[in-house]
Amino acid sequence: MTAPQIQLIAGPTASGKSRLALETAERTGAVIINADSQQLYADLRVLSARPSEAEEAQAEHRLYGVADAADAWSVGRWSRAVLPVLDELAAEGRPALLVGGTGLYFTVLTKGLADIPDVPPEVRKAAGELYDRLGEAAFRARLAEVDRAAAARIEAGDRQRLTRAWAVAEHTGRALSDWTADTTPLLAPGSWTGTVVEPDRDTLYANCDARVARMVEAGALDEVRTLTARGLDPALPAMKAVGVREFAAHLAGETTLGAAVEATRQATRNYAKRQLTWFRNQTPDWARARDGTMTG
Repeated sequence: MTAPQIQLIAGPTASGKSRLALETAERTGAVIINADSQQLYADLRVLSARPSEAEEAQAEHRLYGVADAADAWSVGRWSRAVLPVLDELAAEGRPALLVGGTGLYFTVLTKGLADIPDVPPEVRKAAGELYDRLGEAAFRARLAEVDRAAAARIEAGDRQRLTRAWAVAEHTGRALSDWTADTTPLLAPGSWTGTVVEPDRDTLYANCDARVARMVEAGALDEVRTLTARGLDPALPAMKAVGVREFAAHLAGETTLGAAVEATRQATRNYAKRQLTWFRNQTPDWARARDGTMTG
């Protein structure tokens, strides 16, 4: 049996992709699958702008609110969770619609993601010290001896990626470029179509500001209060969600509500800008949609 077509809808936060996904699912009968790293967490319904209960009742949704904030999900873990869902829907002959704003999730779906071994902290530290001792030009030349492609590809001034490439080669004995080339996408070529929801920047930023206002009205402060009361490690993915740090500062008496709202608006706009740039660079051949209107 031929697998049903899979639709991917990506885009920055507050772009309207969830609305487009819901409209598409109602029209096609597709099951909506979460491809957003923050909407995985049950603790972040408001801050992640997860679909409401009413919206979830309009079409079947999967992998939303399935993780606890104390549990760090990686792209690998999401991959292992999404594959059985896709296999189940394919066996039932039901279309799948994956929607979200996490670029790496769409990378692993369509291009694959290298299973690179973790590099020990001492190796990463040594790579950074070598970079600082040699300087960028000499370090890049040294990197070219073990990973010529990475040395040529990584942009000037990108210390983090240069030292990571060195550390991976040092630890594994294999070039990072070779690791990344050895990948298999989760989705077979020809089994999917991709759309990026890409409003113009002014519209997107206005949407971001309006979303923060709605979040406050919907109980964002209570959500952050409950989350911070758990005393979780601030390095956990859920604790890094936009709005957690900003509203926690207000709840701790460190800033006014107005200042926290403005800081969250700015952080949301910055996040949306990074996502917009990522999707423009990484998915240039996908269709584009603006306010529900398909383009290009």
